[in-house]
Amino acid sequence: MTTAAAGGADEALPADRQRSGGPRVPAPRKAAPAGSPGRAPRSVTGTRRVIAALFLLPALVLLGALVVYPIVYSVYRSFFDQAGTGFAGIDNYRTLFTDGTIRTAVKNNAIWVVFAPTVSTALGLIFAVLTERIRWGTAFKLIVFMPMAISMLAAGIIFRLVYDQAPERGVANAVWVGVHDTFAESAGFPKAHPLPVAPLKAAGGGTFVTRTTVHAGQPALLPLVGVLPAKMPGDAKPARAPVAAGDGAVTGTAWLDFTKGGGGKPNVIDAEELGLKGLKVEAVKNGEVVATAKAAADGTFTLPAAADGAELRLPAANFREPYNGVDWLGPTLVTPGIIGSYVWMWAGFAMVLIAAGLAGLPRELLEAARVDGASEWQVFRRITVPMLAPVLAVVLVTLMINVLKVFDLVFIIAPGSSQDDANVLALQLYRSSFGTDADLGVGSAIAVLLLLLVIPVMLFNIRRIRKEGRR
Repeated sequence: MTTAAAGGADEALPADRQRSGGPRVPAPRKAAPAGSPGRAPRSVTGTRRVIAALFLLPALVLLGALVVYPIVYSVYRSFFDQAGTGFAGIDNYRTLFTDGTIRTAVKNNAIWVVFAPTVSTALGLIFAVLTERIRWGTAFKLIVFMPMAISMLAAGIIFRLVYDQAPERGVANAVWVGVHDTFAESAGFPKAHPLPVAPLKAAGGGTFVTRTTVHAGQPALLPLVGVLPAKMPGDAKPARAPVAAGDGAVTGTAWLDFTKGGGGKPNVIDAEELGLKGLKVEAVKNGEVVATAKAAADGTFTLPAAADGAELRLPAANFREPYNGVDWLGPTLVTPGIIGSYVWMWAGFAMVLIAAGLAGLPRELLEAARVDGASEWQVFRRITVPMLAPVLAVVLVTLMINVLKVFDLVFIIAPGSSQDDANVLALQLYRSSFGTDADLGVGSAIAVLLLLLVIPVMLFNIRRIRKEGRR
């Protein structure tokens, strides 16, 4: 059997290698005929690529039509003049840095990029950390996140009303005026003045003085007109004649010498006329104030004996316009005001993402730090924040890209008088590209500038995502 096996093996070798001492090489196999069961399977890689390309083709067409083509055409159009027929070179880009309105937009965009994402992220971090320690944290998160359900247009309308100059409509000024009037005297009676026949005369600087000196025992009458009934104090009472006081005091009455519906006599206290509550009265001798008093609700006032023989003066402070709050939508505060509305909307977004990252932190590490004696501030600053750095970066970068495109809030909230002061690049892009004075060359240049500003942020985000993927 051994010999037969060896003979069989020799038969499988080529003739020149049989019974030789060299290595034995198996005879090559014949190729199997096509279609036979032994044929190697065809590669499906190419087929799969074709199928994937067919599925991606609609998306690629849409991407090219809606993204790539507009970008390429905007770059091309930015080198032509307003009419689009003459080559302008870099003149449109030069306009971006020479036109005052566009420079303001660039400056405001820088303010937006620095402050809006930072404040929103910081508030989101604070809210996320604090709501972990309260029972009603979920309800609080719901309330803070709720503005995200409102469109930019609706939010703009809301804050246009919030920042209204009139305290009776604008919530911001209503609160501000209330705080101001708590610590400062409220306004008096703007536009009030005496009649020509009144015992008062103008003394310059908005003040009024009596035509004669006053004396104890002789009532001092100070009638004024020109105060709208709506501007009168709500607790003003019907004016009454002064009552003589002892000790040489000087008494008098300051009232609104006007009767609704007509009638009444000038310089005479009629039944329906109201006292000027809070009106300040000064007694002046030789140019110096020797005594002061304020009228009561019925208009009466009493000055000490030092006022005997003095002239009475109504200082200009009585007639200044009432404090009307802050001009939130004026040239100075319009941009911070609009940023405040943006933070109101997007702080909830930041809070939800940071809270999700906070929920994934290893609690044993935080507890170990507390056991080792670390304070809550140290735990927050040295453990919580560093471990949340990737989440904070996501939120910050997302908001930075978002604020570079902000348009709705600025367009709706900023009034026409201060829209140039609140201008941003997206709004200027709209203003330059549409309307009777549209300049598509400048508008395209602004669009290209916005693209160039967004690209570094996007590259940073892509690099960060890849870095996270390798971990």
